[in-house]
Amino acid sequence: MKTAIVTDGKYRMSIAAVRALSRAGYHVVVTQTREDVQTAPPVSVSKHCAEFRWIDGHVTDTEYKKRLISVLQDYERPILFCVGAVTLNLVAAQREEFSSIADFLVASQSVLDQLNDKEIVHERAEKLGIPVPKQYKDNQPDDFPVVIKPHCGEKFGLKAADRYAVAHNTEEYHAIMTKMRQYDSQPLVQQKIEGAGAGVSLLLDKEGNLICALCHRRIREYPITGGPSTCCESFYDETMIRQAYQLFHSFGFVGFGMVEFKDHCVLEVNPRIWGSFPMTEATESPFVAQYARAASGEAVPYTPKDYKIGVRMRFFLNDTVAILHYLKSGQVGTALRGIGDCFTAKEALHGKGDNRVFRTYLKQSLFQR
Repeated sequence: MKTAIVTDGKYRMSIAAVRALSRAGYHVVVTQTREDVQTAPPVSVSKHCAEFRWIDGHVTDTEYKKRLISVLQDYERPILFCVGAVTLNLVAAQREEFSSIADFLVASQSVLDQLNDKEIVHERAEKLGIPVPKQYKDNQPDDFPVVIKPHCGEKFGLKAADRYAVAHNTEEYHAIMTKMRQYDSQPLVQQKIEGAGAGVSLLLDKEGNLICALCHRRIREYPITGGPSTCCESFYDETMIRQAYQLFHSFGFVGFGMVEFKDHCVLEVNPRIWGSFPMTEATESPFVAQYARAASGEAVPYTPKDYKIGVRMRFFLNDTVAILHYLKSGQVGTALRGIGDCFTAKEALHGKGDNRVFRTYLKQSLFQR
């Protein structure tokens, strides 16, 4: 049985990957650096996790590469599935060395750097004729509200909700610019696009061919003023998939990535595993299995609509907090629909016959933080 190694088990996105790889017939090994967590993460108790292996130290240690390679060398050419951004960038920067002992789909460091720069992505989308928000250069914007964000919030270790801020007037604009300049001397200032957000997730093989796609729209988010999604729903949009692929392909990208849209405008991209990745499991998308096949060198054809449409998925704890804040802000309709979803939407971390993972997640989230 071939082995698949999933890194950074502390992230909840890892759970969907582990389950999908196990169902595809792989011996799944999960790794986690000791100094990044207080205790073994929930994925370690999954029945789909054949082995859980600690890696000494912190993920940012200079010795992390050597320690990860040591784990990989214990198996015969495993599939490497990078969940965390630090691990992904490490493999990207040392692709030749890692490719000698494992199979994976990871873009080069230069490609990831370009895709992590919001201004470069904005300019490329404009060049390709893909709609983007109006961007204000140098001078104060002539209209409000505007969104202010650094070129790459991840590089500064900012949480998703802190990677941008909205200014509704000149006073707020100057205050936010002062704050953002702590991280980036020239933050980006863009027109705020209204409407529901949507994500188009793609998988590109070693030759940059599209082999899998999945669309989801945001239903609720937290913070409710603009943050990661707490509830989302799958749908299909051929045009958005085509535009997302056109954008990624223009950079020579390979692997997993997501393009964020709002009102059909591209806001930014995530050239890595994204927060709502459990939607791949909820919709029974073949994303993870296709990744393993393509990483091994197998030719994988693209099949449109190869997932369930209209599936609603929620993150229990985050969505509960979001619903309470929608109610507190007077958005009663949104809150009531959220309460309804408590009985109908799929819980992101639930798994048939594997619910010990969800119970462990709740216990750790409520009592260990």
